[in-house]
Amino acid sequence: MTPTVDASRVRIATYNIHKGRGLDGRVKIERILRVLREIDADIVALQEVVNRPGRSLQDYQAGYLAEQLGCAYTVGDTRAMRRIAFANVTLSRWPIEKSQHIDLSVAGRLPRGALRTDIRVGDHLLHVFNVHLGTAVRERRAQARLIDERLLKVFDVSGQRIVMGDFNDWNHGLVTRTLAREFHLTDLAEHLPRVRAYPAVLPLLHLDHVYLDAHLHIEKARFHRNRRSLVASDHLPLVVDLVLAHS
Repeated sequence: MTPTVDASRVRIATYNIHKGRGLDGRVKIERILRVLREIDADIVALQEVVNRPGRSLQDYQAGYLAEQLGCAYTVGDTRAMRRIAFANVTLSRWPIEKSQHIDLSVAGRLPRGALRTDIRVGDHLLHVFNVHLGTAVRERRAQARLIDERLLKVFDVSGQRIVMGDFNDWNHGLVTRTLAREFHLTDLAEHLPRVRAYPAVLPLLHLDHVYLDAHLHIEKARFHRNRRSLVASDHLPLVVDLVLAHS
């Protein structure tokens, strides 16, 4: 796909695809692809993507989705299980200049990480951080310190930052407070009729977030909710339309 003609407006999305396994118990990455086509975003942060090159499309989900959507992509492998690697994947219709996996793992817990992808959107440079954090409260407390050290205090960031993903921080703990100190936007409550979107069918928790630097303005935001997206994963895609202001 070709990128949006107006480079001052960008649609972003974050989506935990749950390895392509839907609520019907079936792994159907083609169903995730159809949801992504409905979203029609320029930049997408995916979590829990199966990444095993050389196998079936159900195994090599990152490459399949990127090829079908005509996107560039970056992969940050987070953990391996039964010879299958699970990854954060960022898709982009715009040129990618750099990517880096950031380890956010905590001893005794499953490996976790953030994938940094630097994307050139017209005259703008966006630093997109695709994050997937742990499920335990103490784990996320440790990860909040890692985010501060390894993500927020890096010195080679010259453009605007987008931090989005599945934070698992349902109780608005130290992770939320750490990011709130850094960014003006701490949640999307003023743009969304409801922020709880997990699990998709019976939403009880607010796990998926987007944090933005000051020169990135939200035009509108929504959870993509229809019959297909309610079944495709246990998360709903969070879609945000941005206006890129000049700094």
